[in-house]
Amino acid sequence: MSAAPSEHAAAPGLVFYLGAHQPHWLWRAGFPLFVSHRQLARRRGLRPASCRWALDSGGFTELSLHGRWVTPAADYAAAVATYVQQIGGLDFAPQDWMCEPFITAHTGLTVREHQERTVASYLELRHLAPQLPFIPVVQGWALADYLHCVELYRSAGVDLAALPLTGLGSVCRRQSTGEITEIVTALARRGLRPHGFGVKTGGLHRYGHQLVSADSMAWSYSARRLPALAGCTGHRNCANCLTYAAGWRHRVLARYAARGYQAGLFSDDAQPADGGCTA
Repeated sequence: MSAAPSEHAAAPGLVFYLGAHQPHWLWRAGFPLFVSHRQLARRRGLRPASCRWALDSGGFTELSLHGRWVTPAADYAAAVATYVQQIGGLDFAPQDWMCEPFITAHTGLTVREHQERTVASYLELRHLAPQLPFIPVVQGWALADYLHCVELYRSAGVDLAALPLTGLGSVCRRQSTGEITEIVTALARRGLRPHGFGVKTGGLHRYGHQLVSADSMAWSYSARRLPALAGCTGHRNCANCLTYAAGWRHRVLARYAARGYQAGLFSDDAQPADGGCTA
């Protein structure tokens, strides 16, 4: 019924999920995608995907807009069950409380309270639907916060080092910094197998070899600053273009591989199913 997260353990090197603005890319792409639940939930007529993928819970948007989660765990679990049944290929899905100062200012809660709610969310989802590929997320801001969150999971009976994948939260706006390198290294030394959310190319080259997987939307920002590709019609730039995104992903992983690192599924890259410009 589900694509169990344990499949990550067998994947060689880094599995790199391309952040997708458009849910319909699930039926056109030939490489792993990171797709927003907020966008996918609006789709009708779901069908089997052409690629493996992971789910972005939309938590950053929910907490930014509402100062809390407005999607109950039971509703989220039901949606994930639908995706597994009708789309398939789902590797993992988180539901956590980010700890960026911008977010805690909106919620009025402390980093510790966000951590406690993140752990409670994982426990609730695992209780509601243990067959679905929910993953825990380690949240925090400073290194000591992340280590404390690991202990919160341990106290709740969850040994993160025994799991095939653990999300690393609240790092996407600091991905290229030495601070994040220190955090990733400390967690990896404790046996965790991290997924890096929102990794920038600089971060990928600094510590990608210590990640099991990562996702990135950096391609869209890059495309927004450039004119549309030759042959692309109907848009001024390629910030929502699968053709541009596929080429960007290939170039990034080629540079990553040239540094001697291994990129899982890199050899499985494929052009969009119908070729040409696909917005």
